[in-house]
Amino acid sequence: MRFGIKAFPDTVLLLTTLALLAFGLLIFSSASLGLFAREGTMVSSIVANHFILGFGLGSIAFFICAAMPYRIWHHAAPYLYILALIITALVFIPDLGMEHGGSTRWLRLGPISLQPSEPLKIGLIMALAAYFATIRGQISSWYYGLGGFLAILAIPSVLLLLQPDHGTLGVLLITAGIMFITAGADWRQVATIAIAGLLIIGFAFATQLYVRERVLTFLDPSRDPSGASYQVQQSLRAIGSGELTGRGLGQGIQKFRYLPEPVGDSIFAVVGEEFGFIGTTIVVILFTIFLIRGYSIGIRAPDYFGGLMAVGIVSYITVEAFLNMAAMLGLIPLTGIPLIFMSQGGTALFVALGSVGILTNISRRAKRG
Repeated sequence: MRFGIKAFPDTVLLLTTLALLAFGLLIFSSASLGLFAREGTMVSSIVANHFILGFGLGSIAFFICAAMPYRIWHHAAPYLYILALIITALVFIPDLGMEHGGSTRWLRLGPISLQPSEPLKIGLIMALAAYFATIRGQISSWYYGLGGFLAILAIPSVLLLLQPDHGTLGVLLITAGIMFITAGADWRQVATIAIAGLLIIGFAFATQLYVRERVLTFLDPSRDPSGASYQVQQSLRAIGSGELTGRGLGQGIQKFRYLPEPVGDSIFAVVGEEFGFIGTTIVVILFTIFLIRGYSIGIRAPDYFGGLMAVGIVSYITVEAFLNMAAMLGLIPLTGIPLIFMSQGGTALFVALGSVGILTNISRRAKRG
């Protein structure tokens, strides 16, 4: 079967990404005003990191990855995966790793900080796609299928648990699970993973106070209004106060004093307050279009590896986005996961744009449809 190479990449995907990025930069700039009012010039490094590393270098990464044949990543996947693991492990080296909020998730390199778990996401996706493509005929095997799948996940899971970064770990596990199912995993293997996941969640709830507080706060948001449930309470107030059309860009109140992390994982609440129900709905619709179009590219990809790469990239971006929005609406426990394309994080935006570049390259070679 022959597959035509498109002269142009997927237009819908590109326009959706551009809309998310443009709206994200707009709301990030507005949310930064609130942080600036609290912390003064300290916020300048956050803004510079987001615009220079995230938007600036990320745009360069997008164009490079969009131009490079995606099959290159198949051969490079094992090496990039190992490199991502090494970089992630560097956060545990004193004076190199940076602690914030009880977690050690960042590397301090002079005036900038990097979050190595971000390149770990795409490194893991590449490794899984390459592995599943290699053992395609043996995916239902317990040894090669489930065994290999768990072996690839083992080290990243341990590193993220030690930081700790349960939110990122959750995104990676969900993304990896979707890729495993897409690759053709046997239903008994999927059931085994689901049961093991429930047992791990139960163990974490029983042994880790941090996890238990998040779950109990979700079940009863009024139990600690000035402590554990403060963020979700303020988030709901901000979103509710926006009503249908919002207060207007830059007119939000919560970001100046009451809303924790207005440029971080609470930025969706800023969207709700300033753009109202209409604005939040547009954001949800844009991510939904990105999800549908991205999976369509995966279905039409010219080979197995390309299809799995597309599914992995789309899954990690949209899973992260929908988990963030659900947490800000009180639909799931708080995770600390940022809203991709909008929240602060130069490393996250850099990796996301590079990943979309890979997806764009796959779309150029996908079957017409």
